[in-house]
Parts: sequence; structure tokens; C-alpha cells
Amino acid sequence: MLVTVSLVMSWLLRFDFSLPYRRILLTSCLLLVGVRLTTLRLFNLNHGWWHFASVSDATNILKAVTAGSVAFFAVNRYLFGAVAFPRSVYFLEAVLTACFLAGARLGSRVLVESVRRDSSRSKRVMVVGAGFAAQMVIRELARPNSGYAAVGCVDDDRSKIGVHILGVPVLGTIEELEILVEDNPAEEILIAIPSASGSQMRRITDACQKAKLPFKTVPTLSDIIRGEASINQFREVRLEDLLGRESVQIDLEAVRNQIAARTIIVTGAAGSIGSELCRQILDYRPARLICLDQSETGLFLLRLELDTRQNDAQVAFRVADVTDGERVRSLLSEFSPEIIFHAAAYKHVPLMESNVQEAVKNNVLGLLSLVGLADESGCKNFVMISSDKAVNPSNIMGATKRTCELILSSRPQNEMRCVSVRFGNVLGSSGSVVPVLTQQLHNHVPLTVTHPDIKRFFMTTREAVALVLQAFVIGKHGDILVLDMGEQVRIVDLARALIRLSGKSERDVEIRFTGLREGEKLSEELFYEREEVIPTSCEKIKRTKGPLKDWPELCRQLEELRASMCVDGAAPVRAKMKEIVPEYFFPTGISKQTCDESLGERTFRAVAGDD
Repeated sequence: MLVTVSLVMSWLLRFDFSLPYRRILLTSCLLLVGVRLTTLRLFNLNHGWWHFASVSDATNILKAVTAGSVAFFAVNRYLFGAVAFPRSVYFLEAVLTACFLAGARLGSRVLVESVRRDSSRSKRVMVVGAGFAAQMVIRELARPNSGYAAVGCVDDDRSKIGVHILGVPVLGTIEELEILVEDNPAEEILIAIPSASGSQMRRITDACQKAKLPFKTVPTLSDIIRGEASINQFREVRLEDLLGRESVQIDLEAVRNQIAARTIIVTGAAGSIGSELCRQILDYRPARLICLDQSETGLFLLRLELDTRQNDAQVAFRVADVTDGERVRSLLSEFSPEIIFHAAAYKHVPLMESNVQEAVKNNVLGLLSLVGLADESGCKNFVMISSDKAVNPSNIMGATKRTCELILSSRPQNEMRCVSVRFGNVLGSSGSVVPVLTQQLHNHVPLTVTHPDIKRFFMTTREAVALVLQAFVIGKHGDILVLDMGEQVRIVDLARALIRLSGKSERDVEIRFTGLREGEKLSEELFYEREEVIPTSCEKIKRTKGPLKDWPELCRQLEELRASMCVDGAAPVRAKMKEIVPEYFFPTGISKQTCDESLGERTFRAVAGDD
């Protein structure tokens, strides 16, 4: 119909609104309609919903009309001999047809979107950002049944104020958000800046708090690039958004070459780091992945998750204690792994201070047994997850991790490559500070922080494991590789950020300081003073070079440590650990300590009260 109307209108314009030569007009019209329908089909314009029309549709319309006009001219003039057909009509008809086809689609979209905007059921939202991501968000909001209607945008770029993005005006800056939502009532704020840094996100969420409106954000760029989320999947702002750690860039091909088609064991597989290791390892298509842990429930839950993402790999789940030599020997004989990621460890500092022997048994003697059995079974690569608490340790957990580093770095080189990876706290890991604070917030009780100045290194679990895999690729035998943790974050600042994210005010939630617990320091370190820090091929991974232990002497000390486990009390065990790790400092006769650190020196002063 549109093509016919276009031809008739062109004829009227050419002949001063009269219709001469009607026979030529009729026969040409039949030919033109056939040609136009054919070319429209060739460019996939014969189907689709017009109210989803886009720039690509307009481009295809121009291509189809141009191709159809050329074909119509050639067939009509040279095949059918219609030399009397006016040449100007060829041009006029093409222009009108293109306008009508594009206009019909545009009009349909405008009509549908205007009906959607008039819907009283849509939630009115203010969009933070006026860039490409905001344009995509606004486009998604305009979809039928999206449930949202954008009332305006805010952006720090003042040159954009007054500009309309797909019909939505840029009203002002982020600082003016509180005033703007009063003049332009909204029910929610959507943050459409996926590349925002941590400081930017903190400033934006502060503005949202002042506006007293709930807020959500689009996924981060790294999530979008990995295909794990799309721009229209709005979510709550998370703590890691406020920390603003840059997305990790790793050599995917190098990791894939090391993991693909190989048999891998992950110990401590049910833990935070172990389970994420299993997830990411499966992305690289190993031949077999064996998930080993002594937690039956943890392995059961992990199995439910990994059953849906095995990626053609054989995945086995085995309940075992790494200190059980015979059980481990049997498993290594059964599977003959080429790579072992050792994430199993007792890691909760205050709890291990009361269970010193178990910490040493699991962390040190368990590693010593496992690495020996792995070597016997022909394993080629052994990677141990260490901790920043291994540096100048003030607790038994850190001392055991340092001992494990010394074992792997001092062990004589043979066919099995041993690497340690040292990093700090992982956001949201089991038993860490963030889940504890979140639970306290949920239970409407005061948030407990041990000290106003206590601070820690933090990174996300995904980032930590991605870097562990990269470290596994680039590490040489005996290496202690340290992950770039950025700047330390005060725990009290995390608590305040969680309060803001919950939509509450700091006036509504009490933060209570309880005093440092046993073994705690005000801040952690990533390197010893005597360690040389060497860059690697990955910017976020550093190699350390320090004095090594004499291996026979270390073996003798470890045997004495094993013997001290039979003596009652923790004191003999601590004393032997002190021989192995001279930097290990543990105060005696103090139930609570406050640890002040300055220029690398540590002093403790007692705080009155029972432990």
C-alpha cells in the first residue's frame, strides 16, 4: 500500500496533480510492488515489530529502496520497454517510499512508547549518567512492560544540561540530585555509569542518600564484557562497587594452555577461595576436576552448583582430611593429578589462638604431608594459597602460613613446581568481617568493630582467584607471588558504607568498638622488609625474593615441631614456631592487646578486662 501510494503521489507531483498515461502507471505499479517486496525481503524488512525500529532498520530501508529502484529502472525501461515512464518519477517514488517505510516504523514506535509512558503503573526513576550506558538504559526503560519511566538524567558534565537523550532531559549535576527530585518527583534512582570508580560510586551513593530515594546500578563493565550480565539487569549497589577495584586483566590463553585437558585437584574446595577456584577452572575446560574438602555439607552444596557448569569436564567430589595421609595417598593414586591448588586451611585468627595445635596440624603438617605425597604421585604443579598475615605474624594462623611459604620456597627443586600466592582479605568470604557486619545490620543490633583505626587489604573473590590462576602460570619453583591489594581500607569505613547501602543513616545504627582480639594487628603488611620485590609479566602480581631456609635444617625443625604437638599446652608449639619464623611475635600473659605499629616495630599494651 505504501509503495503504491508513493508511486501515485510521485505521478501527481510530476504531472501537476493529474493522472495521465494511466496504463503505463498501472503496469509499472504492479512491477514496482513486486520489486519492492522482493528487495525488502532480501534485507529482512518483511517481518519484525515496528515499535522496535532502530537506526539499523533505517539503514536497511535505504539499501533496499536503492537496490529496488535500480532493479525497477532496469526492468521497466529495458526489459518492458517503458521509455515513456518519466525519469523524475523514479527518483520521487524512491524518496517517498523510503520516507513512508521509515515513518511507519517510527510512528509505531512513538505511539507505543507514548502509551507506555502514560501508564500509571510505571515507576518513575531518575537516571544518574548521560553517556552511552545511560542511553542504553533509557532505551531499555522505554520497552513495553519494563515497569519504569525515566523522568530525567543528571551528569557531572554541565555541557549536557538541557540536552535530551531519547526524549529524556538532562536536568542538572549529581550534586543537585536532592533538589532535582523535589521538582521532578521520582521513586527510585538508577546509576548508569558501569565504569565508575570507587570514589565516584561513594559520591553518587552519598547524593542518593541525601535525596532519600532507593537506588540501583547497572552491572560493572567487567560483568558485561564477560557476558554475565546485561545493561538492563539493574541490581543493588554492592560493597565492592564502593571499593572500586579495577577489573583484572589476565592472559586467558596462557591460563587455558596450562589447565585445558589436565587433571586438577582443589583442596578446601567448599571454602570461599576453593569454590571460586573450581568455578573458574571449569571455564578453562580441564579433563577432570576433583573437589576435595572435609566438609560434607559444603561439598554437597558445591556439587549442586557445579553440576550445571561442568563444561564437558569430569568433576568428582571427595570428602577427605588433608592430614589423613593414607586417604590422600589413595586419592592421588586414583586420579594422578597434574596440578594441585591447596586452599585448605584453618584461617580464623582468634579461634586458632585457642586451638594452636590444630592450626599447626592442619596448616603446616597437612601441607608437608600433601606436598610429599603429591611429589610421589607425579604431580607437576603445586600452588598454595597464603595470606598477608604471614608477614611479621602476630598470630598462630599467620605463623603457620609463613611456615608453609618457607617449606615450598626452600624445598629442593625437582619435577614438581611449587608456588605460594600471598594476598589479603576476600570480601564476603565465610566468617570474614563483611558478612558479620551485614548480619548484625539485618538483626538491628550494633555493628561491632574491634578498633577505630584497624584496617585491612580487601579484594573480591573473583579477582583474587583470577590472579591466583595467573600467578600459577607465571610462577617459578619456590616463588612467593604477592597479589596487588591496592590500599588498605579501615573496617569502620566498611561498616559505614554498609549502613549507607542498607538505606539507613549512621544516626540510626550504632558502631561499637570492642577492642582488638587475640592475635590481631591494627594493619597488615604484604612484604617483609628484607624481601626484594620484583615485577612480573602481570602488573598486579609481584615476585618476592628473600633469604631461604636451609632445607635439612628446616626439616629438623619441622620434626621437632611435630614432636612438640605431643606435649600438653600450646607454649611448646608456639616456641617451635618461633624458631622456624623468628618474626613471629606472641605476647604472653595478656588476655587482650592493643597493637600499635610504627615504622615496622610492634608494641603491645594490655587492655583491662577478661578475654
